[in-house]
Amino acid sequence: MGEKKYFVLMKGGKDTSQVFASRQPRGAALKAATRGATEINLRERGTKRVHVFKGWTENVKPPASAPAWLKSKGTIKKANVKKLRVDHL
Repeated sequence: MGEKKYFVLMKGGKDTSQVFASRQPRGAALKAATRGATEINLRERGTKRVHVFKGWTENVKPPASAPAWLKSKGTIKKANVKKLRVDHL
């Protein structure tokens, strides 16, 4: 099994204090999109790569297998991302 990698969220070409841990950059991008980010630039720690994503959220119905307390909410927020490119520093 692969180790977790750490991705730093960048805004305006500068690092922010938000760091996301995931095995893949997409997992970190989904976490950032859940928090409301739309233009997602994630710098992978230890490398010179910046993964660029477009993110958005949608309100959807909970799945049939969801617990009762979640079904009673009506809708839930679901994050989506699309990878645009990988930049090299």
